[in-house]
Amino acid sequence: MLSFMIQSRQIEAFRAVMLTGAMTTAAAAIHVTQPAISRLVRDLEAELGLALFHRHGNSVIPTAEAHALMAEVERHFIGLAQIRSVADDIRAGRQISLRVAALPAMAAGFAPRFVAAFCRQRSNLKVSIEGLPSTVIRDGVTTGHYDIGITAFPFNRESLIIYPLEDKAVVAMPAGHRLVRKKTVSAQDLSDEDFVLLRKASTHPINNILHSVRRRQAIQTSLAAVACTLVSERMGLAIVDPFSASEYVGRGIVLRPLEPPIAIGTAVVCSRSRPLSAIAQTFLSDFLEYAREFLAQAKYCRS
Repeated sequence: MLSFMIQSRQIEAFRAVMLTGAMTTAAAAIHVTQPAISRLVRDLEAELGLALFHRHGNSVIPTAEAHALMAEVERHFIGLAQIRSVADDIRAGRQISLRVAALPAMAAGFAPRFVAAFCRQRSNLKVSIEGLPSTVIRDGVTTGHYDIGITAFPFNRESLIIYPLEDKAVVAMPAGHRLVRKKTVSAQDLSDEDFVLLRKASTHPINNILHSVRRRQAIQTSLAAVACTLVSERMGLAIVDPFSASEYVGRGIVLRPLEPPIAIGTAVVCSRSRPLSAIAQTFLSDFLEYAREFLAQAKYCRS
């Protein structure tokens, strides 16, 4: 280990002389005069108690001790170069990580498609995306395990900044179903239909609608992706979120807005106490724009 009394400028001068083989050339390399670099090297020798160079006029020949010291110095400079490189990458959005957690409805297709497009423009960005329950997501973002979360909403948590998405429920039905001809579907339209039911909180407005509808056979699941697959297999209708359902359009499913509109409840969250990196801020802003534009266009309901 190098002594803490040694000055970094002395080490820089020594290294320049070792790399160039001459005091004059080394002085030009680090932008000092030849007398200055000679003094820096002499001071280093005095501090270390080592003879580092044999001097013959204007030429210098490194001693065995100098070569041994140079190996340690290079490790030191490589570490500094790595720090500079990391700083450059952080400024440019390269070689840094981004951790995202999304509820299964988003993680099944919509969020990964956005992540893919985001990463294509940033080839060195490292992204992890996990599909998790909403409570786990909120805890993970609060503790800093994840930078950004996409979770069910509403909820109250002072530790999180919340960006609600205005996602409205859609009715998923098999292609060719009698309700395909309608532009919107009401609760009355759903009477006497087979249903694939999503397990939601008993207070969710969708459950209130379903309780008022006379249904036939009902299959239950906790995942919208499973419900959409069952709909495509003509096992009934399902009321689901538009993000999950849009992945199945053109695959045996047609979607129609539910009337009157009912919010599914999805929000993007980040920590209030842990500032986002520049790349995470860009991700958050771009994702919100992407999701809100998707919901505004509602092209998935026009087949």
